[in-house]
Amino acid sequence: MEIAENAALIVVDVQEGFGAEAYWGARNNPEADRNIAGLIDAWQSSGRPVVFVRHDSTKPDSPLRVGQPGNGFKGYVEERRGKSGGSGLLLTKCVNSAFYGTPDLKEWLDRSGIRQLVVVGIQTNMCVETTARMGGNLGYEVFVPLDATYTFDLAGPWGWTLGADELARATAVSLHGGGFAKVVTSAELIAAAG
Repeated sequence: MEIAENAALIVVDVQEGFGAEAYWGARNNPEADRNIAGLIDAWQSSGRPVVFVRHDSTKPDSPLRVGQPGNGFKGYVEERRGKSGGSGLLLTKCVNSAFYGTPDLKEWLDRSGIRQLVVVGIQTNMCVETTARMGGNLGYEVFVPLDATYTFDLAGPWGWTLGADELARATAVSLHGGGFAKVVTSAELIAAAG
């Protein structure tokens, strides 16, 4: 695996509000936060750009809405955000894809000559997957370290429910098997970026 010197790490929605278990339910992958922090550290120490994406929910009951404590980044992300200097970007959105946020992600990536993306964060099957799919559709080379994402159980139609681990596996298969992204591990990316 070759990681470009300007490959962008896209840190999606790693916000305090996702800790509200009463709202979301139990999460999977308890190691995700450690792996996200490790990737941010690796990217920043190598001088690669990091994009910090914040979901500003418009739903009145969401812990992620603007003005609520849950809208803020988790502490370990906020601490690292200030270390990005000129190579970092803060992007806000109110939908699943970071490509529909402010400022315009595609415009920023193209202006910076970036063709490789690594997408991490919350939720695996929602904003991470949607951002990765759009990145692949737009012609970027996308990597998703599955162990640097997490999600929650989800109910669908006809009483169907899927557990968080099942949803994560489905995302991995769809992204990798569908050619949208290469699903890898955090350790592989850190080694390749070193």
